[in-house]
Amino acid sequence: MLELLRKIVQEVSAASNVEAALKLIVRRIQRGMNTEVCSIFLLDESTERFVLRATQGLNRKAVGRASLATSEGIVGLVAKRAEPINLEDAESHPAFCYLKDSGEERFHSFLGVPIIHHREVLGVLVVQQQECRRFDESEEAFLVTISAQLAAVIVHAEASGAMVESPESGHKAIDRRFEGVPGAPGVAIGQVVVVSPQANLDAVPNKRITDVDTEVAFFENALERVRSDIRRVSAKLSRRLRHDEQALFDVYLKMLEDNALAGEVVGRIRDGNWAQGALSSVISENAQQFAMMEDPYLRERASDVRDLGRRVLAYLQEGDGPRTIELPDNAILVADELSPAILGEVPQDKLAGLISVKGSGNSHAAILARSMGIPTIMGIVDLPYRHLHERQVILDGFAGRLYVDPSEELVSAYQDIVKEQQEVAAGLAQLKELPAVTTDGERVPLWVNTGLLADVERSLERGAEGIGLYRTEIPFMVRDFFPSEQEQLEIYRRQLEAFAPRPVTMRTLDIGGDKALPYFPIEEENPFLGWRGIRVTLDHPEIFLVQIRAMLRANEGLGNLRIMLPMVSSVQEVDEAKRMLERAITELREEGHQIDPPEVGVMIEVPAAVYQVKRFAKRVDFISVGSNDLAQYILAVDRNNPRVANLYMAYHPAVLRALEHIAREAQQESVQLSICGEMAADPGGAMLLMAMGYDVLSMNATNLPRVKSIIRSISMQQARELLETVLQMDDAEKIQQLISQTLKQLGLSRLSQPQLPD
Repeated sequence: MLELLRKIVQEVSAASNVEAALKLIVRRIQRGMNTEVCSIFLLDESTERFVLRATQGLNRKAVGRASLATSEGIVGLVAKRAEPINLEDAESHPAFCYLKDSGEERFHSFLGVPIIHHREVLGVLVVQQQECRRFDESEEAFLVTISAQLAAVIVHAEASGAMVESPESGHKAIDRRFEGVPGAPGVAIGQVVVVSPQANLDAVPNKRITDVDTEVAFFENALERVRSDIRRVSAKLSRRLRHDEQALFDVYLKMLEDNALAGEVVGRIRDGNWAQGALSSVISENAQQFAMMEDPYLRERASDVRDLGRRVLAYLQEGDGPRTIELPDNAILVADELSPAILGEVPQDKLAGLISVKGSGNSHAAILARSMGIPTIMGIVDLPYRHLHERQVILDGFAGRLYVDPSEELVSAYQDIVKEQQEVAAGLAQLKELPAVTTDGERVPLWVNTGLLADVERSLERGAEGIGLYRTEIPFMVRDFFPSEQEQLEIYRRQLEAFAPRPVTMRTLDIGGDKALPYFPIEEENPFLGWRGIRVTLDHPEIFLVQIRAMLRANEGLGNLRIMLPMVSSVQEVDEAKRMLERAITELREEGHQIDPPEVGVMIEVPAAVYQVKRFAKRVDFISVGSNDLAQYILAVDRNNPRVANLYMAYHPAVLRALEHIAREAQQESVQLSICGEMAADPGGAMLLMAMGYDVLSMNATNLPRVKSIIRSISMQQARELLETVLQMDDAEKIQQLISQTLKQLGLSRLSQPQLPD
């Protein structure tokens, strides 16, 4: 059964459209389970009926025509209960409803299981037999297993089928909508540009070409370079390999001949697809064919085919020249997984929006997007993005929705929202020079989180009073090797000079988790609980010392540097880091530099640190809470995983209690307390945090004016009354509703999410 399941999933994944996928499923299951009928009913949301979409055993003329209401028949009952129903004689069941013209009157036994994706019932998978019998437990378990495996595949196949047709074909899907996770608020209307990672066959988009001969020549040049590589390796190893092993290189070369893979690729190019897209589709299809073969030796040739494909693709992409991403005006950038490196490669003036197939609203890429003020959607796992290149879309970063080839009416509705948001932003700009002071006179300093040089100007324009978090890892991420001390010094000096005399809090290198360096890979089973943050830099003092030396030298003559240690979980880590800092100060003074010791602080990001605030306070000058990671660890929710993104709740009672505990402990020790997580950038979160007693709120520059407007519109007493009520509540959604209601009562609802088209 496991082998059958593997084959079905492989075949369906390679299917060209949803109809082909469904036919494969019913045929394979019917044969594999040795039943007389296998059928799939899928829900048509427009008619609220379960439609027979594929069958092996029933009348095929009924496909697409026969249907049942959602409350009708045993199929409807399976969907309603969201659990299997196993009957030895379906006709005797009170819910039985005969499906006209299907030919099912001959069949008695019935086993139906729901097809569920993200808690929604998509349809029902059914097997039937003439014999009156109950399907046994192993058969039922198999059908449940395969249903769970195929749900996501069916969704993706259906979405891909809808996207294959171009808008000009006359068959476009009006207002086709895909749901993701909000990454950064805002609306963008523009043209999609798909960015594929280097040598990743599965991420290459389809693009149309007109100069076929040039593209064929481009492909053949890459092909010849791969052939040369194989011949060179074969010659190099000729004395060390047996004759039969040497013959494997000949097999590789034959695969690249004109009457094999190469010929297929050229054919696709002549049909109008660019070389990379043609190569990707041919390699994918051939690898799938090998993978489905019975013979183990032939099955393993699938990996050879994909390896050859990656080698050719690498040369094709190298032929593009240095990595540059050309963008049209109002471009919507789509990537399998957004990274800081990608953001650093695109011209910001043309970038209107970002979409990441992987990741969640609290991933590092989403945080950067919010900092840059770019509307973003994360985690659209079912998006057939390879078919979206140059398509017109609406990106709704408030609700996490993407509309492909939208209607004029929908475009007009979203243009009104864009205009409204621009008007709100213009009104908030007038607050730049005004302090964040509550109506009863309490001042709340507002700082910013930065990482890119472009953040500096944006932050000062919005009235930032300091930097609460400068992410030093970003300059490391956009390079091919560790930056030198001098390179780091120049980067840090620009940040410090731009904000002087305002404080600039520089976090020491924080890699690991969702922040990887291409030249310093960290491969771990569970990276968020692994080697990251202060753990890496203490294990590599040569990296840590170079960085803090660069920071200290950059601070000469300015005196506004603060150094912050990330991911601390014990006082020993703090003590060791401070000893290394003192060593760097001593060395630099001996070298003739005028070094003043900076303020040193720690980030509270893990539950272990929550209960050591007083101990840390005796060793440092300030404490800052990283609420994003802290919430992740308290809730045991991977913030990069869109499957559990809805479980990540900043207003979860446990998270609020932890934040309130930290504030109380810090106040008792009279140490400055700030917060630099995304919660500080939320108007409701800001009200709760200032009521708890956080001295400084640090956020992305885009949200700073909104938070300032909130603070200037409420009294500290009102905020404390709201906090007192919230801390008695035990439901995150109800807390969110109360905060929204409070903003509305204060006449501040315009500062929260706008009214969106349904």
